[in-house]
Amino acid sequence: MPADAVPEVPAAVAVSGVGKVFNAGRRNEVTALTDIDLTVAPGELVSLIGPSGCGKSTLLRVVADLTDATTGTVVVNGKPAHRARLDNDYGMAFQQAGLFEWRTVLRNVELPLELQKVDKAERRARAREMLELVKLGDFVDHHPWELSGGMQQRVAIARALVTRPGLLLMDEPFGALDEMTREHMQAELQRIRAELGTTVVFVTHSIPEAVYLADRVVVMSPRPGRITEVIPVALGPTRSDETRAEPAFFAGVTEVREALRGIERAEREAGRDPDVELDGPAAARGDGW
Repeated sequence: MPADAVPEVPAAVAVSGVGKVFNAGRRNEVTALTDIDLTVAPGELVSLIGPSGCGKSTLLRVVADLTDATTGTVVVNGKPAHRARLDNDYGMAFQQAGLFEWRTVLRNVELPLELQKVDKAERRARAREMLELVKLGDFVDHHPWELSGGMQQRVAIARALVTRPGLLLMDEPFGALDEMTREHMQAELQRIRAELGTTVVFVTHSIPEAVYLADRVVVMSPRPGRITEVIPVALGPTRSDETRAEPAFFAGVTEVREALRGIERAEREAGRDPDVELDGPAAARGDGW
């Protein structure tokens, strides 16, 4: 390598030819994903959106090594997904915060470090650092049941980040929140991402949320899930409440909506029920596959 050459940085996520079949060979066999190719650059935020049951959550779980791909390969930070999971290369946040009611906020955030046998003083310091980052430094001794839904989700994000992963995988984390809290959490995620330089893969049913958050929106088809379109978002690196009133934001929302409507039309023309839900009830219900 020449002395002035810049070393190539591996993709944060590289998915190639991935397919996923549940109950293969059985009467209730379901093909959830087919021929998925996706590369996510370090520091990028990519939103996954598509009809209910299209495989968004399954794809996220495959990246996280929580379920195996039937075909294809998944590489995270230059490593096979299984190795990346063992090395704690990613954090994960779900629709429900999943906090332990009997543990304080601080001890909930400490938990991943506790499981890694990190020294008590160090894990306390790192947990406090993450709680300050999500603006909950004054609530370390509270219990989850004493917090609002939005605050609980911030605790869950702090817990996902406490191991200092370069990648954050988020599966409908704001779907159960009211609209004002949801928009506040979107802004908080943008702030945290900017401060830490974290790569994010974000599953959502909401078109405005997908556009507001993402550098690129990945549109998926009904089952078997496949990527039909990848839409760049031209909103710049810094976003605020004013971003939602910009022409570029409305243009992005329209482009994603039209891509989803195109899927719906194609499915109906093929004689299939597309079950396209763009937001609303599906966001609360979650993704079946």
